[in-house]
Amino acid sequence: MKTLLLPMLAVVMGLSACAGGGPDVMRSDRAQMTLASQGRVDVVSGDVRQVLAAQYDVEDIRISVPSKLKVSEANMFYPVADIVWRGEPMGNRHAQVMSIFKEAMDRGTHTMNTGRKVVVDVEVARFHSVTEKTRYTVGGTHSMRFILTVRDAATGAVIDGPRLVAADAKAAGGAQAVAEEQMGRTQRVVVVERLASAIRAELSARVRDPLLISQALSQPSDVTLR
Repeated sequence: MKTLLLPMLAVVMGLSACAGGGPDVMRSDRAQMTLASQGRVDVVSGDVRQVLAAQYDVEDIRISVPSKLKVSEANMFYPVADIVWRGEPMGNRHAQVMSIFKEAMDRGTHTMNTGRKVVVDVEVARFHSVTEKTRYTVGGTHSMRFILTVRDAATGAVIDGPRLVAADAKAAGGAQAVAEEQMGRTQRVVVVERLASAIRAELSARVRDPLLISQALSQPSDVTLR
């Protein structure tokens, strides 16, 4: 996956996490999405191109990791639990997951400052990464789910959701996992990147203006996510 990190527009090829249920952004909205002043985000995954634009001015993100989510430290291929996380030393896994989501949500929304002012609620429903046994053999999937609710910042009225968002990411295995660790591409880096990408997409809408699409696609990418 390849991402050019600039503030406002997102070029997406077959992004697995669909954009939120907002309306398509048409030519009449061009003034608030000028590429020169607002930028864009490039995301590549698949064959279908889209351009996404942030819909909201995100004033706050409230994250919860319910205590009812079951944690497993069993070193087996697939423990049955809500939270499985080995990307950091053993400790309070609920707190670690909270920290991951906070970093990712802040990163994904910090340039969203145009449009309706909103507060975003994110409730973690599942954070099932891979165990040591899985990571250093076959690899697998960082399975991440959260419930997203978007509220009007002034009234608290629900604009979007609550709805379940899936944000899975590939987890390297074997020699590849070891190589990534040595290069600094830790499991935490992978999951934060994926969650940041997911929240950007969920809070954006598709742009259909051919000029904006052409301008966005013409800009080179400068950050690569794999």
